Amino acid sequence: MVPTAAGKDEQASMAEQLRMMAVHAHPDDESSKGAATMARYVADGHDVMVVTCTGGERGSILNSSFEPADLVEHPARMRALRRQEMARAAQILGVQHRWLGYIDSGMPAGGMPAGGMPERGMSEGELQPLPDGCFAVVPLEVPTQDLVRVMREFRPHVVVTYDERGGYPHPDHIRCHQVSVAAFDAAGDPERFPDAGAPWQPLKLYYLHGFSRQRMQTLHDALLAAGAESPFGEWLTKWDSSRPDIMQRVTTRVPCAEYFPVRDEALRAHATQIDPASRWFSVPHALQAQLWPTEEYELARSLVDTTLPEDDLFSGIRERVYA
Repeated sequence: MVPTAAGKDEQASMAEQLRMMAVHAHPDDESSKGAATMARYVADGHDVMVVTCTGGERGSILNSSFEPADLVEHPARMRALRRQEMARAAQILGVQHRWLGYIDSGMPAGGMPAGGMPERGMSEGELQPLPDGCFAVVPLEVPTQDLVRVMREFRPHVVVTYDERGGYPHPDHIRCHQVSVAAFDAAGDPERFPDAGAPWQPLKLYYLHGFSRQRMQTLHDALLAAGAESPFGEWLTKWDSSRPDIMQRVTTRVPCAEYFPVRDEALRAHATQIDPASRWFSVPHALQAQLWPTEEYELARSLVDTTLPEDDLFSGIRERVYA
């Protein structure tokens, strides 16, 4: 049966009732973590917002072909360029976007704890002391209030962020986790931040889990079996075998392989951070769709009934909103 125009309007109205917010530390994190999920939900007619906590001023230039390389010495110029890249990525993904406006903390002196997976190009020689007023050192209540204000305005049903380790132990990622959890708890409380808008309680909180050894091993083995080169060999060799695979914590796997090309296009928009010839893009989409067609999440909080494992971040919410 072909829906009538009125029926289509009703379906669109229902779809618009579902809203997802993804809270990230730096511009480019949204495109490397959960981007295909967001693109899928946008295509389904839902509202998706990305909140970026910092300007990414202290990230390294990871694209060797990118000029000028001295941007790392000019945070204001880097910030302006990262804003342009983020705007392009948001347009590709079809998401709304907000900045919290905090200063990128950089990676602290002393380096990443053992077992961490390095990202964003910080070698030991490039580790930086935390600057005054950066995101990782401001009092927790300050960015929490800022995020509560955005939550109460956008009114998400689902909030997605990092786990307690930040996904990997960058200080901005860990602070992003802390702020997101605190804002999730405070947004619906009329006594918390009364000047930040009318209370709104999100219904589910998820942690993103993108770096799975099981996923890398699965794709690595398939590539080698096909006589192709694998981009994961070095990572797998250096993997801390004492750490359990994050898949043990996963509760929710969202099918989104159709949107892997959108994810990669959004990632390429962050030209200062992503080398277009890097390992990110070396595994054919068809192979990914065949062997690992999902993105993974851990349900951390839920105020609705749901059955685990899930394949939909809005599971349990649809039943309440559409009742």
